[in-house]
Amino acid sequence: MSSRPRRLALALLLGAWWSAVGAAPGDREWADDDHSHDRARRAVERGTALPVTEMLQRLRERYPGEVVATEYEYEFQRWVYEFKVIDEDGHLRKVHLDAATGQVVDGTAEDDRD
Repeated sequence: MSSRPRRLALALLLGAWWSAVGAAPGDREWADDDHSHDRARRAVERGTALPVTEMLQRLRERYPGEVVATEYEYEFQRWVYEFKVIDEDGHLRKVHLDAATGQVVDGTAEDDRD
């Protein structure tokens, strides 16, 4: 797949994320909803998470490359955006950004060689 169709597919995938909001794992809506983009949208609406557009900007400043996947999840005892990025050398890297602050979660921006 060339770069342009891949970026279009990513834009469509992320289109569902643009307004993003989440529930705590114990909330009833967590059990009823397993779509991370819905949780992210609700979290943004509540003001407990930054929008994915801002997160992408922060991500690209530190980790240039092509974002091939993104997810909003409860991990590392906090809500995070997980991004999978193919860097300029062709390596796949997972980067987790704290959803509330946009800071990289320590120890999570490593190559994914599993």
